[in-house]
Formats: sequence, structure tokens, C-alpha cells
Amino acid sequence: MSASPENGTVLLVEDGDDGVRRLTLNRPEALNAVTAELRERLIAALEEASADRTVRVVVLTGAGRAFCSGADLSGGAGGERTAGDVARMLRLGVQRMVGAVLDCEKPVLCALNGVAAGVGVQLALACDLVLAAEEASLVQVFARRGLVPDGGAAWLLPRLVGVQRAKELLLLGEKVRAAEAERLGLVNRVVPGAELEKTVSEWAERLAAGPTRAYALTKALVNASLDGDRAASFAAEATAQEINMATRDAQEGVRAFVERREARFEGR
Repeated sequence: MSASPENGTVLLVEDGDDGVRRLTLNRPEALNAVTAELRERLIAALEEASADRTVRVVVLTGAGRAFCSGADLSGGAGGERTAGDVARMLRLGVQRMVGAVLDCEKPVLCALNGVAAGVGVQLALACDLVLAAEEASLVQVFARRGLVPDGGAAWLLPRLVGVQRAKELLLLGEKVRAAEAERLGLVNRVVPGAELEKTVSEWAERLAAGPTRAYALTKALVNASLDGDRAASFAAEATAQEINMATRDAQEGVRAFVERREARFEGR
């Protein structure tokens, strides 16, 4: 596995020989709280992964005992503001970060190794699949700090758990432990902490061996499915099929079916 020059900074970027790019939030002393630098590096890394043909899947995790404790508020609430400043900050900040996960053209697998709080929850839930260690937890802390949720929480949560449960999580701000998160549908699988890396590697390798462009189109269809009517969804599906059938992987998949063998996908 090779590491990028970003090692030793707030984001670790590591590439394996199997097409897996690992992004590790690297501020363990601050429970990986998101600073402007970390946010921008993460957005850039996800955009680069989309464009890099050698990357087939992205794994996102945190260093130390936490996944991400939310936005770094160590600087306080800030000084005097003009109307529009906060909205602009969110639009150009954490909303871009969460959007970069949702829009990444490669599958993004979250290795939820510990607590996720505030926008850290949204960062995890924006991933396509979430594997959680038994000791991991999620907590929407916004209301407890007198804040409105951000990072797309009010968009993501109802789609995952329904309106009433989303309101409960956001208004009460109670910690949701991994087993309950799995029951609610917030995470895909919970495993003992000692087995998290092994399970993540198994899932990542499986995704890395799959039809990458078909994954990208499928991801886009699912993400957009609840925002439009049936006609729009069916039209998008037809367009995605048209695009995908021109890929090498789709043609290989059909040949493999006819020849009764396992498909050998190349990610293009």
C-alpha cells in the first residue's frame, strides 16, 4: 500500500494495489473534528478519486478512537456577522464536504471506528455503505448546543429512518449505539471492533472487483430517487442504462453470463 504526500497531515491518503483508496481523518487529539483544512483536503481527495481510473472504491475512516466529532468549534462562535455569512459558510463548507461524498463516482465505504457526532454523523451517513465497530455510536448534538442541524442532516435522516424517527434523533440528540443504529437502518453491519478492519477489507475488495461505472450510475440513481416523481426516475434509469451499456464492464458481464463464467471487470 502506498501513501500520498499528505501523510502526516490532517488527512491520510493511502492507495492499495487492489484499487482501494483509504482516506483517514487524522486529528485524533481532537477526535477528528473537521477544520477548514481537513474539509478542503477531503473534498479534493474525493474529487481526485472520482477521476482516477486506478481507484475502484474509497474507504473513509478516522484515526484513533473516534470517527469524527463534528465541526471544530474551538474558535468559539466567531465575531460579528453580516446577514448571509452563516448560510454562505455552510454552503461552501460542510455542505460541500457531505456533497463530495454523495457525488463521488466511486463507492464510498465508511469504516465507523468510534463516535460520530454532529456533522461527523452526516459524513458517515453520506457514504454508500457503513460498517460499524460495536463500540461506535452516532449522536446528533445540534439541539443540545442550541443549533440547527447542518451538513444535510434534515435531508439524509428522513430518507434513512423516516420523518418521525429523524425528528426524534435531531430534537432529543440522544446517543445511538451501533447495535441500535443497525436496527434503525443507519448502518449496514456491526462487527466486533477487532474485526472491523478485516470486514472492511473484504467489502472493499469485493467492490473494487466490481463494475465501477455501473456502481457510479446506480449510486446516482438511488441518491436522486426520492427527489423526483416516478416518470423522472424511470427516465433517469433509461439514460443510465444507455450510458452503461457502452462500457467494457457491461459488455463483459453479458459475455460472462452467456459463457457461464465469472465476469472479470476492469472498472471501465
